[in-house]
Amino acid sequence: MKNASTASGASVSDAASKNEPTLQRGLQNRHIQLIALGGTIGTGLFLGIGPAIQMAGPAVLLGYGVAGIIAFLIMRQLGEMVVEEPVSGSFAHFAWKYWGPFAGFLSGWNYWVMFVLVGMAELTAAGIYMQYWLPDVPTWIWAAAFFIIINAVNLVNVRLYGETEFWFALIKVLAIIGMIGFGLWLLFSGHGGEHASIDNLWRYNGFFATGWHGLLLSLAVIMFSFGGLELIGITAAEARDPQKSIPKAVNQVVYRILLFYIGSLVVLLALYPWVEVKSNSSPFVMIFHNLDSNVVASALNFVILVASLSVYNSGVYSNSRMLFGLSVQGNAPKFLTRVSHRGVPVNSLMLSGAITSLVVLINYLLPQKAFSLLMALVVATLLLNWIMICLAHLRFRAAMRRKGRETQFKALLYPAGNYLCIAFLALILVLMCTMDDMRLSAILLPVWIVFLFIAFKVLRRKAH
Repeated sequence: MKNASTASGASVSDAASKNEPTLQRGLQNRHIQLIALGGTIGTGLFLGIGPAIQMAGPAVLLGYGVAGIIAFLIMRQLGEMVVEEPVSGSFAHFAWKYWGPFAGFLSGWNYWVMFVLVGMAELTAAGIYMQYWLPDVPTWIWAAAFFIIINAVNLVNVRLYGETEFWFALIKVLAIIGMIGFGLWLLFSGHGGEHASIDNLWRYNGFFATGWHGLLLSLAVIMFSFGGLELIGITAAEARDPQKSIPKAVNQVVYRILLFYIGSLVVLLALYPWVEVKSNSSPFVMIFHNLDSNVVASALNFVILVASLSVYNSGVYSNSRMLFGLSVQGNAPKFLTRVSHRGVPVNSLMLSGAITSLVVLINYLLPQKAFSLLMALVVATLLLNWIMICLAHLRFRAAMRRKGRETQFKALLYPAGNYLCIAFLALILVLMCTMDDMRLSAILLPVWIVFLFIAFKVLRRKAH
């Protein structure tokens, strides 16, 4: 097998010197920031927040704050590595190079599976949102339609992908700002109805309405909302001037997401009693619908639909690039390194799409349970990915120290921050084992790791 640094570097530079098609550096800073926003602000906020509110009550705001701090620490760890080595494959490359072959194999394939599951969850959510207007059309039909459209866009080139995601994410950002502004107007103008009051944040059994236990349980659902931030690392191989654009993206994207999440949640919880929030529909659309703002509710539902498609669009991009990186490392079949003349890893894109298309069957067979099942599986794989980032960063810094080399964009609180993040993520896994909807995914995680270990050993034996 090839050394990771050699393999990944070849994907961008060495191949170029041989006049072979390569991944193009066609992403600017605005693309990178909004790709990360696009990969994060989606169903986790607009649909997944319902169960989190039911678990924690108004204290869900604190849950988002805590999870956001952990996410920021982990993204700084990833950012430090990516700025030093902006290659395709992101943290799977660093796990491979600084920890070992199996760590890279595990990280890469787990991340690929995670975003396949994310794509399935977002397509499922898109079908649920469409039922607000067309309740008689099953979700699997919408999932199939949106699957075809998004994959067709990604087959063109990375520039079109970047522009598409830029506008997708921009629509979301502007809509969230507008929703927060309109909600504040409803709240303070007296047009928000009889229930609208900032007192809703503590009126029903206090701010910690369900106690600390409820807050802790909600963290498992909240983590679903932060999945996608690591897309900053995936974009590195196609970023222009990554030494400048990646640090800006890392520092800005997390606080923007926290602002959007916490700001919109404060407005939501103040406009409507949290005890009335349901888990099987978007709380945002439901609240404006119940306030007789049907036009606003429909407009917001459209934005939420765009949000889901945006996250899936980001997932299609990241999955194909991760498979490309795995193939370059020798951890996936060689045919996946094929890049079109437009700079698109076409075989990796098509294989990822083929697996994601199973979402149509899942929605056909399990229309009521598809989303909750997929969300639980995503959270488990996300936790493993982030733990691997923390561990890979520890090895990376140790290697830099041995070389006497200073990095340009240092992670915060190293090494204590790494261990704090790992402990937090391990706590989430333990909590998942106590939750009916999450238990299966937590139990399957070690089975998944063992399966990948066996696959890794078999592939190495064949290679030798």
